[in-house]
Amino acid sequence: MHIVVCTKYTPDSEAKMSVDEEGNISWGDSPLIINPWDEYSVEEALLLRDQHGGTVTVLSVGPEAALEALKHAVAMGADEAVRVWDEACAGSDTLATSYVLAKAVEKMGDVDLVLCGKSTIDAQTWQTGVALATRLGWPSLMYTINLVELRSEERSITVERLLEEGRQVVEAPLPAVLGTTKGINEPRYTSFIGIRKAAQMEYPLWTLEDIGAEREKVGPQGSGVRWPEVFEPPAREGEAEIIEAETIEEKARILTEMLLAEKVI
Repeated sequence: MHIVVCTKYTPDSEAKMSVDEEGNISWGDSPLIINPWDEYSVEEALLLRDQHGGTVTVLSVGPEAALEALKHAVAMGADEAVRVWDEACAGSDTLATSYVLAKAVEKMGDVDLVLCGKSTIDAQTWQTGVALATRLGWPSLMYTINLVELRSEERSITVERLLEEGRQVVEAPLPAVLGTTKGINEPRYTSFIGIRKAAQMEYPLWTLEDIGAEREKVGPQGSGVRWPEVFEPPAREGEAEIIEAETIEEKARILTEMLLAEKVI
């Protein structure tokens, strides 16, 4: 079984975003890490490989900085990792990115299952996995909280999806695209041996020509979203009032009267 995990490099979750006068976005000195949501996908892929055999390949679209995400996944236990990049890809939105990912998966040829995190912590669009499944023509199993059963011989999979209304059990044929969410597993820590393996591994770089992608379908020209202007929202202004009283009970009474007067309660 060949399982592909799509991942992205993102700033640390504690990073503070800023925008300069020209509209350029900066994450400061924040280190680039694997998208935290993607760790659940990598872990699930490793569990499936250990149970059914096969290979786990990690795939990322991005410049050299994307290697951080690939190295982390390899340190967790992934077998192979591939990076796709061309300067023409800069500025791609989820529509263009899903096109590149789909062409890369098609180039691999023998993929049985594609996993991805539910979203990325920097953009939070929740769109790439669904768009990838649509481009491939495969079932889209997003928000999976439990992989109930994978039947490799029957070429089918059953998952439990976490929805706002409750949970939904779905069966679909393979190949399919599965989007994981928090709670499906507990991602493992990277090991020293894994870190050494990640440092020594060679990471193939595929160009648009390698995957048979058309340049007009990537980057800003292949994107459905335009950014005419980027700016920071105005700072929120507020004030605080300290309630002075001798006892806690008196402070609570005064606060209650203030909230009632403002019709908060």
